[in-house]
Amino acid sequence: MARNSSNRLVVPEAQQAMDTMKYEIAREQNVNLKQGYNGDLTSKENGTVGGYMVKHMIEQYERNMSK
Repeated sequence: MARNSSNRLVVPEAQQAMDTMKYEIAREQNVNLKQGYNGDLTSKENGTVGGYMVKHMIEQYERNMSK
């Protein structure tokens, strides 16, 4: 999930799951995220999606740790 300095996933196999999560969260937050160019979105909208992605990944990690 982590990205290296060239902004690529460290685990490339996770790309599809990350994209799916990104679009699901955008839909839940009523952010009109589409494939391709999204320069029409505000920083707040983009930040909301990214923030919820991080929150979701932390929750998943904590659940896995508690097992």
